[in-house]
Amino acid sequence: MLLHIDSSADPAAASVSRRLTDLFTEVWRPLHPAADRVYRDLSADPVPPLTAAYTALGRRVERAGLVPPHKVPALIENAAEAREWELTLPLVTEVLAAETVLLGVPMYNYSVPAALKAWIDRVSFPGAFTDPDTGESLLRSTRVVAVLARGGGYGPGTPREHADHQTPYLRTYFRNLGVAEENLHLVTAELTRVDLFPHPPVLEELAAASLAAARAELTALAAGDGPAPGRVPE
Repeated sequence: MLLHIDSSADPAAASVSRRLTDLFTEVWRPLHPAADRVYRDLSADPVPPLTAAYTALGRRVERAGLVPPHKVPALIENAAEAREWELTLPLVTEVLAAETVLLGVPMYNYSVPAALKAWIDRVSFPGAFTDPDTGESLLRSTRVVAVLARGGGYGPGTPREHADHQTPYLRTYFRNLGVAEENLHLVTAELTRVDLFPHPPVLEELAAASLAAARAELTALAAGDGPAPGRVPE
């Protein structure tokens, strides 16, 4: 199953991340005609932020040890906690069922959109992705493809490299969940907003090259071939 999640507040016509995730699915679909694709637009259908009932239930589950999702209902104590679990379980189930998780992630104020952060907070329920028998991650073989779009340049060696709190955050988060390094692909398109401000002509060339490289890498990943030749994974 492909779990496709977009988080841009822009419509597809104005969103680089949406256009790139669409490219991935266009290549992926014909190659997996029998596979399911689950789509979530976190901007159009936001995930509710956490409440005190969520944290109370989460702490109770942590005290009980490694509790798989199907045993969580036995620890629920009130209607508010039941509601939080009702909102959480479908999202967790989607991630567990996915062979590939595809994320469209624009950079907002140097980090990820609040809509995506709300999804991350909710699916990160204690023990949800841990094998209760072995303690190992259930996401070890899950492939995560995150499409990162940012209006400026934040890559290695650029003056704003230090301000990129998007790439390291996503890498840290998914590695902490147990996604294997070889299954984590962060594909970046930079300088996507050079048309909005005065700029040296060379930036247009760099923007076009960055977008072309991202498209090539996503096409290769969707086809199951890994990173495009000559492209070093982020």
